[in-house]
Amino acid sequence: MNIPPGFEGNTGNKVCKLKKALYGLKQSPRAWFERFAKVMKEFGYKQSQGDHTLIIKHSASEGVTALLFYVDDIIVTENDKREKHELKQRLATEFEIKELGKLKYFLGIEVAYSHKGSSSLNKKARMYQRLVGRLIYLAHTWPDIAYSVSVISQFMHDPREPHLQAAYRVLHYLKGNPGKGILFKKNNTLALEAYIDADYAGSLVDRRSTIGYCTFLGGNLVTWRSKKQNVVAKSSAESEFRAIAQGLCELFWLKIILDDLRIKWDGPIKFFVTIRQLSILLITLYNTIGQNILRLIGISSKKN
Repeated sequence: MNIPPGFEGNTGNKVCKLKKALYGLKQSPRAWFERFAKVMKEFGYKQSQGDHTLIIKHSASEGVTALLFYVDDIIVTENDKREKHELKQRLATEFEIKELGKLKYFLGIEVAYSHKGSSSLNKKARMYQRLVGRLIYLAHTWPDIAYSVSVISQFMHDPREPHLQAAYRVLHYLKGNPGKGILFKKNNTLALEAYIDADYAGSLVDRRSTIGYCTFLGGNLVTWRSKKQNVVAKSSAESEFRAIAQGLCELFWLKIILDDLRIKWDGPIKFFVTIRQLSILLITLYNTIGQNILRLIGISSKKN
């Protein structure tokens, strides 16, 4: 860097101390995140343990205000108008903010509203690598293309004509179904459910298995995934058990988010699997837990 104007003399063994993170430095995002999180904590907000970009505050009137932010784009949702007004005033004293009104676009996702709920809409793309990259983004709001996109995304490094044709078929499907999205309905009942399945050695390239799961909260689809496993399963039982494990991790993560929002729900977590998965799960639980329980009971009875 150049010597600041007005500074003269020998500059040997001297350095410049950076007092403020400048825009464009690699430390800037971390400095901004720390600054924003610190200010929000001073306002009485807490970071979610499940997602650190989710900041929540519960008011004395049992209201809740939640902020979800990405760099300098922030979504605010609440059921406490007074807290929302105070939040806007406090943020205005600390930062230069601009309220854009009702949510329309966020991270490339368009949100449309109806009397039944809100629906997320998406767009198309071109070129294979750019196309697949955008299709991956589209899969965040189009669960029905999740599996197809997970397959064609495996050939990003060396795409051939059949891969391009497969990507075009996904585009044809999207073109034939414009305006479709995910509808979030109001529901008085709160239930956490998951549907999980997996194949065995389904990939003809490396014989790895593919898992798929989707989770519902209050009857609304909230998360889903279709992904090829990282290792080659030695048996169909191993493939199914890995799928169950990943589905359970997703459910526990959603439970953490609900706890952070102080949503009281003591009902059971419904876990829907195939009969084959259920038999594998019961056998595994018996071999790993059931025998140990029986063994412990036997030891304690001998001591008595």
